Amino acid sequence: MTQKQSKIRPTLFQADLSSEIFQEYANDDHLAVDCEMMGLNPRRDRLCVIQICDSKNKASLVQILPGQKSAPNIQALFENSKITKIFHFGRMDLTFLNARLGIHTNSVFCTKIASKLARTYTDRHGLKELVKEFFDEMLDKGKQSSDWGKKILTKEQMEYAANDVRYLISLKHILTDMLAREGRLDYAEKCFQFLPTLVELDILEMSEIFEH
Repeated sequence: MTQKQSKIRPTLFQADLSSEIFQEYANDDHLAVDCEMMGLNPRRDRLCVIQICDSKNKASLVQILPGQKSAPNIQALFENSKITKIFHFGRMDLTFLNARLGIHTNSVFCTKIASKLARTYTDRHGLKELVKEFFDEMLDKGKQSSDWGKKILTKEQMEYAANDVRYLISLKHILTDMLAREGRLDYAEKCFQFLPTLVELDILEMSEIFEH
């Protein structure tokens, strides 16, 4: 078990990060990222919120507007290869970022993939289970399935969104150590490198090419 994570109060933005916050994030080498959508179909469903948290626990929530096609500051961060972007089940988030905002995210670490490779003593690899094991805290997932597309987010939604990113950087370091110890870090890194290609295949609806 590691040290408990302090709660964070996210700053809310519309459409994109401010120039000031962008500069702060651009000076970090790790950013935790998560996305909230109206559903799980990138062709049908809208990308609603992007959550970002840096190594100093500074969190931002960016509401993506209906019909919005780009977010230049977010794109510059996510396409900066010098910054590691940490997701949990990054495949889905990367797909929506690509399909909805044209962002080709690189230098990715996915804590779900890392967990599956490192924590082979369990079949439970959700963020809730990881936070419970390593921080002895319970994530409230009650707002996971809620209306993220509404104009004004509730306090509970904002707290939920912030919680989904505040543990990821610490989890990245914990799981990296486990992967190195078990001799599987190289496999994880190869999986992360393949994720952008997998996302493009998902968008083309060709995700089953490895099946018989």
